[in-house]
Amino acid sequence: MRISLRAAVDEVAARDPVLAHLVALAGPLEHRPRDPDGPFGALVRAIVYQQLAGRAAQAIHGRVRATVGETLTPETLTAAPDEALRAAGLSANKLASLRDLSAKIRDGTVELDRSSRLGDDELIASLVTVRGIGRWTAEMYLMFELRRLDVWPVDDLGVRQGYGSAWRLDPPPTAKQLAPLGERFRPYRSIVARYCWQAVALLRGGTDPALR
Repeated sequence: MRISLRAAVDEVAARDPVLAHLVALAGPLEHRPRDPDGPFGALVRAIVYQQLAGRAAQAIHGRVRATVGETLTPETLTAAPDEALRAAGLSANKLASLRDLSAKIRDGTVELDRSSRLGDDELIASLVTVRGIGRWTAEMYLMFELRRLDVWPVDDLGVRQGYGSAWRLDPPPTAKQLAPLGERFRPYRSIVARYCWQAVALLRGGTDPALR
């Protein structure tokens, strides 16, 4: 049975006083808006934006969307000529990634249904078969586009730093050390990860009254 985001926040806060303190400081979470082009569009955007500054990525993404046309699907992207997509600003590597993504969705290697019953690990395993999609990109897709509640992105530097700040671990945990620390928060580890990001800003520089 799925529960609301607010109920999930209340549940993890009840399990740990440090997290309850973070929730009190940062306030409740809200779902981020989903990509207007749906799950496929979210993955296209993730690939286009990789290793680019925000404005440059936004401009290239806008030109790609204009090149593809009104509806962004694996079929319409496949139909767009290489020359036109390169002219929109895509590098050869990113074009190859988008071609691979489209092909793997069309042949069923990657499933995009938001209501899929596949587990998180299964979805991530399929996504990372796509050229240009690593585990972190797959995890962000699950967290924010699919709104899966139990993703634990231990390779994310902000999550590790935020966990270290909140639980006063110096140095912050490595990815290997952080993995088991999330076990007690199953099946709502996405919630904890998002509050760890909040903690980076909230708990550094003496902004937390409890640390003064």
